[in-house]
Amino acid sequence: MLNNDSIQDSRDRFNKFERPNDDFPFYNGLPIKITGLQWLFVMVMVVVGFVVFMTPFEFLDNNSYVPFIRAILFFTIPLAGLAIVAKKHWTAIFRKVRGKDVGLMFLFAAINIVVSVAIATVVKLTMGTNTNAAIAGLGELTISEQVSFFINTIPSLFGEEVMTILPFLALMYVFSTKMKLSRKKSIVWAWLISAVMFGLVHLTMYDWNFVQCIVVIGSARLILSLAYIKTKNIWVSTGAHIINDWTIFIITILGAATLS
Repeated sequence: MLNNDSIQDSRDRFNKFERPNDDFPFYNGLPIKITGLQWLFVMVMVVVGFVVFMTPFEFLDNNSYVPFIRAILFFTIPLAGLAIVAKKHWTAIFRKVRGKDVGLMFLFAAINIVVSVAIATVVKLTMGTNTNAAIAGLGELTISEQVSFFINTIPSLFGEEVMTILPFLALMYVFSTKMKLSRKKSIVWAWLISAVMFGLVHLTMYDWNFVQCIVVIGSARLILSLAYIKTKNIWVSTGAHIINDWTIFIITILGAATLS
């Protein structure tokens, strides 16, 4: 049975974030306990951040800086919710980025591209897929507009990581603490469900193609989430996500230039 000193030692070690095999934060009460109601509040903030990001404000969106501000709010709103319940420990989802982490970003991005292309090809040939209008139209933008698009995707892709990792940790709490599943089973179920949720929020971007969003987008999310599961560092999954999407953007632009 753990005494107060051993619990404090565990928390002190956890907060150093120096060991690559340290556990996930929050689901088991370390570095701080987050209750079910507190997790519900954080999830509401995740939804609010997403709604703010996705809701068009026609009287404002003519200003070039507005999409960037919305992308910033996309992740700051849920992180503010986490900070309210976790206090100073809200930074537990972040770790220092080392050279090995940068290599893992490129590795997971490469794996994701290969797997996503393979799965998307099968789905396209059997069920059909829809294009993302924003990405498909990149080739028609001016260079300055393309640069602006790339810059705006940085906070928005980080927001997508926050939108995925926080529910992943909340689900781990539910499965492990409330449903008494093993740590391994909790990770697997949280990993799968958060990936499906990620796919579903893309439905409007792909003309409500459920198969494409769940199978193609969801499988891509599984690989990106593995970057976080491997490192416990949201910076790594964010880096892999940016490398992955920027590669797709560049290929799209080059393809359009070739056709023209």
